Amino acid sequence: MSNSTSKNEQHVNQDGQAEVPVSDEQKTPSSDMNAKEQGVDQVESQYMEVDQDESAEGSEPEDQEVLAEQEMEVMSPDQILVELTKTRAEANKLKDGYLRAKADAENIQRRSQKEITSARKYAIESFAKELLSVADSLDQAAKVQIDDSASEAVGKMQEGLALTLKQLESVFDKFDISPVEADQGIAFNPECHQAISMIDSKDVKSGEIVSVVQKGFTLKDRLLRPAMVVIAN
Repeated sequence: MSNSTSKNEQHVNQDGQAEVPVSDEQKTPSSDMNAKEQGVDQVESQYMEVDQDESAEGSEPEDQEVLAEQEMEVMSPDQILVELTKTRAEANKLKDGYLRAKADAENIQRRSQKEITSARKYAIESFAKELLSVADSLDQAAKVQIDDSASEAVGKMQEGLALTLKQLESVFDKFDISPVEADQGIAFNPECHQAISMIDSKDVKSGEIVSVVQKGFTLKDRLLRPAMVVIAN
C-alpha cells in the first residue's frame, strides 16, 4: 500500500505547489516537433539555394553582355577595327556558303525538272523500238513483186498489207516517230547513218549514200535507230 500511495502522490516543490509527474510518452512530441522544424528549415534552405543558382544562371547572359561592353570600352580603336574585320570576314564566309547552297538547290531542281520532262517526252521509246521490227517486216512484204496472173486472193492480201503499213505509218506520225532521211545521193552523216559497206559508184559522189539496207527512225529529236546504208568510195 505504501508503494502504490507513493506513486500516486503529488510531489511538492519548494514553492509549495504540486508538481504533476510527466511520462516519457508525453515528452516525445516536443522533440518530434523540433526535428520536423529542422527538416523544414533544411528544405527551405535547399530551395533558397536552387533559387539562387537559377537567378545566377539567368543573370549570366546579362553579365556576359556587360563584360563584352566593358571589353569594348577597354579596347583600343585598332583592336576594334581588327574585331570588325574578323566579323566581316566571317559574315562574308557565311554568305558565300548560303549562296553556294542556294545555287546547288536550284541546279538540283532544274536537273530534276529536266529529267521529268525527258521521261514524259520519251516514255514510249522502248515500245517504239519494238515496233520498228514490225515495220521492217511489213515494208519488206510490201516490196515483194506479185505477178499479174496471181489469184485475186493474193491481190487482196497485197492490198491489206499496204493498208496495214499505211496505218502503222500514221501511228508513227501521231507519236512523232519519223524515218531518218537516207535517200540516194544524200551525204553520209555518222550521227544518224551507219555505213555497212563502201562501193564504187558512178551515179553518186564519194561519201554519199548509194542505197539503204534498213531504215532508221527518230523519236521526236532522239535517234531510235540509225539507218544502215551503203556509201560510195
